[in-house]
Amino acid sequence: MKRLLLALPLIGLFGCDVNVEKGPEVTYLNMPGMAELDLPFSSAVRVGNTLYLSGNLGNIPGSIELAEGGIAGETRQTMDNISRVLQQFDSSTDDVVKCTVFLADMAEWGAMNEVYRTYFKNPPARSAIGASGLALNARVEIECIAVTE
Repeated sequence: MKRLLLALPLIGLFGCDVNVEKGPEVTYLNMPGMAELDLPFSSAVRVGNTLYLSGNLGNIPGSIELAEGGIAGETRQTMDNISRVLQQFDSSTDDVVKCTVFLADMAEWGAMNEVYRTYFKNPPARSAIGASGLALNARVEIECIAVTE
């Protein structure tokens, strides 16, 4: 072992070509208009062929106003917002492999599911968590992971 440690500086001295493989490229992505909002997160992050979406709420795009219609209206708008982000970054709900759903009230799980299920041909893996509060006083927040080609 001592000989190897003594030889390491010599390898660098004589220019041995060491192939160090880097990990996949990481790209931080934002939807149009996000920079003006000065929020402390990206809309999505692409690592290789995997797209990690930040949590989305049921707000009307370009505003902090939540969609009307309670949990059903907010879930529909949340899923529309997710679809918009996926499309912006060359993906779709067909590529989603995992979602995490945060609910302000777990009693609304069934009503959220009625809307949620209409957005997927093949339902991705999913977790649902009850939260004591969500941003903007929302009823639902959903984050997704998509794998693209």
